[in-house]
Amino acid sequence: MEKIVRISLSDLSVKVEPVPPEWAWYGGRAVTSTIVAKEVPPNCHPLGPSNKLVFAPGLLAGTMASDTGRLSAGAKSPLTGGIKESSAGGLSAQMLARLQIKALIVEGLPKEDKWYRIHINKDGASIHEETELIGLGNYALQKVLEERLGKKFGALSIGQAGEFRMAAADISARDSSGTLRSHGRGGLGAVMGSKRVKVITLDDTGAAGVQVADPEKFKGAAKGWSQALLAHPGLSQGMRLFGTAQLVNAIHALGGLPTHNFRYGQYEQHEAISGETMRETIIARGGKPTHSCQPGCVIQCSQVYLDKDGNFVTSGIEYETIALLGANCKLGNLDAVAIADRLMDDIGVDSIDTSCAMGVAMEAGLLPFGDTEGVVRLLQEEIAKGTPLGRILGGGAALTGKAYGITRVPVAKNQAFPAYDPRAIKGIGVTYATSPMGADHTAGYTVGATLGGHVNGLKKEGQLGLSKGTQIATGAVDSLGLCQFSDMALADIPDAKTRMVELINARVGGNRTGEECFDGLGMYVLQTERQFNLKAGLTSEHDRLPEFMTTDPLPPHNEVFDFTNEELDSVWNS
Repeated sequence: MEKIVRISLSDLSVKVEPVPPEWAWYGGRAVTSTIVAKEVPPNCHPLGPSNKLVFAPGLLAGTMASDTGRLSAGAKSPLTGGIKESSAGGLSAQMLARLQIKALIVEGLPKEDKWYRIHINKDGASIHEETELIGLGNYALQKVLEERLGKKFGALSIGQAGEFRMAAADISARDSSGTLRSHGRGGLGAVMGSKRVKVITLDDTGAAGVQVADPEKFKGAAKGWSQALLAHPGLSQGMRLFGTAQLVNAIHALGGLPTHNFRYGQYEQHEAISGETMRETIIARGGKPTHSCQPGCVIQCSQVYLDKDGNFVTSGIEYETIALLGANCKLGNLDAVAIADRLMDDIGVDSIDTSCAMGVAMEAGLLPFGDTEGVVRLLQEEIAKGTPLGRILGGGAALTGKAYGITRVPVAKNQAFPAYDPRAIKGIGVTYATSPMGADHTAGYTVGATLGGHVNGLKKEGQLGLSKGTQIATGAVDSLGLCQFSDMALADIPDAKTRMVELINARVGGNRTGEECFDGLGMYVLQTERQFNLKAGLTSEHDRLPEFMTTDPLPPHNEVFDFTNEELDSVWNS
């Protein structure tokens, strides 16, 4: 029987509650946003006692269905001031699902000046005082936990940035190889740090497993779903061969690759940091060019990156990090990006907001563009140690720009832009502006339609509807626990959506339509989140991009982001 597990740090208690019947069709983001909207006062301080940190596995997590093992984390964001959901791979979603935990709610603040570890297994949840792990980065923490627990466990942890409650702090999720995935956006690591929880460990040994209403129907649909994923060349070939780094050359060609703190849309050294170059480098050094971030993934778009001597550096260098450090900060080579990526994972900061903060710091003259050693120094000596400068940088791009009086700061709702310039890919700019999440490409990914030629990224036509549609679709995908890339199959492979609807109905028991499973669920999620944000004080005036996006033409196409306020408001008012 599925349940809600509630952990109170105020009195160090654990409660188990039944799942409301109306939540039977909810998972992931639908659960986190429902709980946050229902239980968190919209005007509360994000780091205060009234905020709650909620984890929820996707509806299909823990089953045999491929690419469905994503975990959602939600809270009121210390970065945006609104509601936040962040999705990650790893082991935790599948373990929670097999333990039949629909939601894990961490609430309250400790009365004593102590840190804690939460442990969850088939016997329930327990709270333990923690001293050994405090002050450690995420990699050292993993080693200590392996000595205690062996190799087979799940973990959700914070690094030093979370302990310092920096607004760009993230939550790291352990994957099956012991490397790290991230609940990156929105500062949820700061919320976890405010509750003085260093790590949540999971052990699903002897777990009851996921209840599936119609196992035979589910088995057949799962097979068809896997076949649909593999039938998409963008997944079985592009993503598997080059990962998200395949986008470097593609976005450069569109003129939307952020360069020199979003001053240009192309980077002369793009080939040096491309997915093709990364694959060649990894193979030459004996690394893994394909790697999965979660068990059961048939796409395997991650990778394991080694240094020149064959030593492990990092796993899962995403396009965002490569573009925002390699081009936007002009570091210009993959080894430099890999080192910084590892440090950000270890310290526990969002690689998008922190990389953008480095670009703003370069704009301010703290270090020159292209200064790899300077970036490493700021990460190791400032952010990891919580110095005054480190706390500014660890607070994200918006805080860095404010502290240094910089106006070219690429943020929306205080959250840094991912690596797509909205002046060349205008639909993603609509998403940045109007999503409840703030600037977040995964909230409504219009880039695929631009690359596919369905819309012209330089023109306004079709972009408002495209952004709204992708935001709604993403609300459903995040609730089901699907990898974002599976949306490519859902959009392009006719059988994929049919198989997914069959999976949902077989999992829960019922006969819901595709419209109910996707549009209905996605719209519910977006409406719930928008209502919370309105109550928190985020109005339509916050659905805007920075002024320089509307006034400074972006080479090489020399376009600006030219949507009017009225047009942006029409996304959700129509």
